[in-house]
Amino acid sequence: MLGEARGLERNGAKITYQWLAGRYPGIAVVCLHGLASNATRFHEWMSQSRLRGHCALAALDLRGHGRSLTYRSFSRAHWCGDLHALLNQEQRHAVIIGHSMGAQVALEYACLAGHRARGLLLIDPVFPQALSGVLRRVARWRGLLRAVIALFRAAYRLGWPKRAYVYRDLYALDQQTRAFLAAHPDQDIASLYMNPFSDLEFIPWVNYLQDLYEVTRPLPALSAIQVPVLVLLSKGASTSDSAHNQRILSTLAHGEIQVIDADHWLLTEKPAEAQRVIDAWCAQLLQLPMPSQT
Repeated sequence: MLGEARGLERNGAKITYQWLAGRYPGIAVVCLHGLASNATRFHEWMSQSRLRGHCALAALDLRGHGRSLTYRSFSRAHWCGDLHALLNQEQRHAVIIGHSMGAQVALEYACLAGHRARGLLLIDPVFPQALSGVLRRVARWRGLLRAVIALFRAAYRLGWPKRAYVYRDLYALDQQTRAFLAAHPDQDIASLYMNPFSDLEFIPWVNYLQDLYEVTRPLPALSAIQVPVLVLLSKGASTSDSAHNQRILSTLAHGEIQVIDADHWLLTEKPAEAQRVIDAWCAQLLQLPMPSQT
């Protein structure tokens, strides 16, 4: 386990997050994972980041995922509220890092209730109007998806059995994936990380479907965000149209975009490059006195 496991209770759910303390009070970097994922998505970065020891680092298991598992209904609004409760509990302002669906949470939080946000660092944010591939087809059937989710929730309320799920170590999975792709250059990461049947060993069907529903939920106008934003976009992202994403992101008042040659899983594909960019931007924003990276 990385750091200290901490928790809070809100709206009938126990929310868990990993916490690495830092010497500077009042500020944290909080990480939000993507669809069917958990806090370990950021454990490799947290374990190697030059920010470690300076400011607190946290990775949240979003409601419905990992150790924050619940069978109750949830939405992006719940995730934003849980993030706000975490920052209130720790009495911190934060740079919020979000990957994919987690980037959507960061954006909505900053738009609607983000007075504790000092900045956003978004890794391949997805927007419903720019989706491609499987997610675009899912968006077309969003109304039916909502009905199926409601049937699942009703079944659980009537006593349908709830099973226990193993907590997935995405740090270890990333290492295995890099080794596999190096040995099989004809394979691509999307074929491995966009496989729902693999994900469903670690998350209930109903929560997986809820994630899909939330990913296709419209976002508020980004012009409302007044904090600095760095966006890391993968050049070959298979989940959305990069050019369309850039047009949407151009409406940010204080936005900066960097394009990196990767698919949608930058932390897996280019971990060293991602770490350098994330550390440098956060250190500059927070004015942290860190030594140069050798």
